Amino acid sequence: MDTGDRLLTPGEVAALFRVDPKTVTRWAAAGRIGSIRTPGGHRRFRESEVRALLEGEGMLDEIDESAVNRPTGTSPATPAGPGAATPAGPGYTPGAGTTSPAGMY
Repeated sequence: MDTGDRLLTPGEVAALFRVDPKTVTRWAAAGRIGSIRTPGGHRRFRESEVRALLEGEGMLDEIDESAVNRPTGTSPATPAGPGAATPAGPGYTPGAGTTSPAGMY
């Protein structure tokens, strides 16, 4: 069943949008861009749909504004207050027990 439409990898789509490939995967998981799964479970994207999105005809217009100005490696703020869940719990020390690969920093 050949539709004549080339399939792109997340890396190829990311290069077109100038984003990280993981962002493209998140868009697909959120339903903002359609994807096809290969038999091995990898995502592929129809070139025609990607081109339409690049030309402003698609669903990516609804980009999460909080993510636009968020520093890399951070997540959106969560409500905090009495009884609010914290991911680390009491006694958490940022960076404690972590090491960086040799020569990384």
